[in-house]
Amino acid sequence: MRTSFHSLHEPTCGICAKHCRSFESLRDHLIGPLPKVECERIFKDRGCDLCLTILPNRHALRGLHYQMSNLGIRDDLRMENGGGRTRVVSLGCKMVGGGSDGSLDICARVCLIDEHENLIFHTYVKPNISITNYRYETTGIRPDLLRDAMPLKQVQRKIQEFLCNGEPMWKIRPRGGRAKILVGHGLDHDLESLELEYPTTMIRDTAKYPPLMKTSKLSNSLKYLTKAYLGYEIQSGMQDPYEDCVATMRLYERMSTSQSRHQVEDYPLATDPQNRNNFATWRQNDLERMSPEELLNISRSDYYCWCLDATPHRA
Repeated sequence: MRTSFHSLHEPTCGICAKHCRSFESLRDHLIGPLPKVECERIFKDRGCDLCLTILPNRHALRGLHYQMSNLGIRDDLRMENGGGRTRVVSLGCKMVGGGSDGSLDICARVCLIDEHENLIFHTYVKPNISITNYRYETTGIRPDLLRDAMPLKQVQRKIQEFLCNGEPMWKIRPRGGRAKILVGHGLDHDLESLELEYPTTMIRDTAKYPPLMKTSKLSNSLKYLTKAYLGYEIQSGMQDPYEDCVATMRLYERMSTSQSRHQVEDYPLATDPQNRNNFATWRQNDLERMSPEELLNISRSDYYCWCLDATPHRA
């Protein structure tokens, strides 16, 4: 029997209640090349192109569009001292080139912000290997900016200490601890360039979150996600890691809050031992007699929905 992981945590059409694997699939269902006709008609009248929800009336839609049009990078930045109360942080890096052809990515600038978009840590990074391409057109980084920059080892130590927040790495757990949730885009690449390790249970990567992916194996760019789901442009001209941090933090908050209306089960993941026999082969006859609603009720997600960060449930 083929196993499906449809669950209450998937993006769902607000008109026909169709469950979609990703928001890209939902977008195609509503306004793609071959949309469902009735859903397309209602969505064009009172649907939001950014969050893909159906609003009660056009007046509510205009209000939401006004709110989204005022999104932008904040100018009244504050430096966070200590960050003891910060639960979620966003990391962004800018890379220069190394190696004989300049294609090796080397972290030369790093930024860390909190959930309120306040700057926690920002510095240029002095790498351990020679730079052969500063990629000035997009990074804005010049040799003189790195001459007296913070050494990579010191940057590693500062970020690691802040993320772990006094907890040993081996002791960090997804809930109830002091360690921070780390948000970013392509964090595997950023952490590798910083030579940092961090538990995957504490990482929220917008490049790998199934509802935000193009396909099950293909990610969307941060530039596209920001335009499609936040409604503004980034990464035009010289790029600032703070801008990337803000975009990933807003995407994380959008996903975790917009999905917070989900009904949360005691054991929400398909990998939880309590769900192991939900679709066992020996239950084939029972499963065939169930309605679609009953099947959905016992089905569980095969990914961690970010709404669970704000919702207490059993470990």
